[in-house]
Amino acid sequence: MAGVSSRILGFVLLATLFSGCGYKLVRYAEAPGDARRIALLPLVNDSLEPGIDTLLLDAFHREFLRRGGLRIVEDPASADLIVGGVIESLESNGRSFSSIQFALEYQLRIRLDLEVTRPDGTPVPLDGRAFNESELYLSSADLEVTRTNREEAMRRLAGVLATRLHDVLYERIRP
Repeated sequence: MAGVSSRILGFVLLATLFSGCGYKLVRYAEAPGDARRIALLPLVNDSLEPGIDTLLLDAFHREFLRRGGLRIVEDPASADLIVGGVIESLESNGRSFSSIQFALEYQLRIRLDLEVTRPDGTPVPLDGRAFNESELYLSSADLEVTRTNREEAMRRLAGVLATRLHDVLYERIRP
């Protein structure tokens, strides 16, 4: 019985602490502000990586479907928010090396320039730094393993960027 009351007291204490410092619970199942529909336009791929635009767009679709709140529409004219942009670069560089200069791991770095607008062309301000991200992947003597590790790193990057886009929109567009 004492364990239950101490847990309740701890929860109340944490809730009081977080409510006083600006934190609040975000209900992602509800639409942000007056937005109800979102159009996700194909991204322009200025990187040298074929297919990364499709991978990112698929990740964006999955994230918005998973979280709910905003319904994805194909026609930008019927959307409350329109997301588009450019994949500026995707670079892979050696990160750590063996004593005889073989790469042990690589760093994959992506830079996006995303734009979110209202149907009337009014931009929704985004922090561009939020869409620059990197991920490490391991190298191998087997080229197929290295390629697979790189593809998995690209999928993880796409997932992180999709989550970040969703969260940034919910932070920017408040009721």
